[in-house]
Amino acid sequence: MTSLVAAAAFFLLIHLGVSGTRLRDAVVGRIGQNAYMGLFSLASVAGLVWLGFAYAGARGEVWNTAHWGINAATRHIQLLTQLLAMLLIVPGLATANPTSVQQEGALDRPDVVQGMLRITRHPFLWGVAIWALGHLLVNGDRASIVLFGTLLVLAVTGTSSIDAKRKRALGESYEAFMAQTSNVPFAAVLNGRQSLKLAEIGVWRIALGVAVWAILMLAHPMLFGVAALG
Repeated sequence: MTSLVAAAAFFLLIHLGVSGTRLRDAVVGRIGQNAYMGLFSLASVAGLVWLGFAYAGARGEVWNTAHWGINAATRHIQLLTQLLAMLLIVPGLATANPTSVQQEGALDRPDVVQGMLRITRHPFLWGVAIWALGHLLVNGDRASIVLFGTLLVLAVTGTSSIDAKRKRALGESYEAFMAQTSNVPFAAVLNGRQSLKLAEIGVWRIALGVAVWAILMLAHPMLFGVAALG
């Protein structure tokens, strides 16, 4: 348990306590953007690997009791949440987005707000949040609560952290982008600032998201040792 909690704390610390904060700005000012990105990427990968191994080791420990389990209803809900997550994650990654790493230049495009960005300016992170929430629904053991809870908190709070970082770096151009879009999915559509145009997302992006979801569901026993399909 100690290793898992430490890994979760480390992963949260480097993202919420460094990335997106003024500490990051100070470090970049001292060592440069490229050096910072290299070190942060190494720390992130190391933290994610540590978190994964610590979780695998913690699942069989005595302290890892379950507070809730899976049933027929939650299994079906989980399948739908994972599909929704992939429909945000995959098309989101395949869409030019000023919130993504090294894609700030997308702000120069007059048509930058289209497709997935009409839904949310953070499609990937909201997809991860839904993915984590779905896994929490069917995994009530303490190790899973720590793992998926950490990723859920990081994904949701990361959206605001990225916005703050981009506002400091890009100023008015990013503020104008924020005014046209929403953090929370569909909020800009519901309040009339945007309209939902599925054709802009592209059939191929949607199809790819469904395909990734199907592959993960079928390969889940081989990849993670647990069947996703009943």
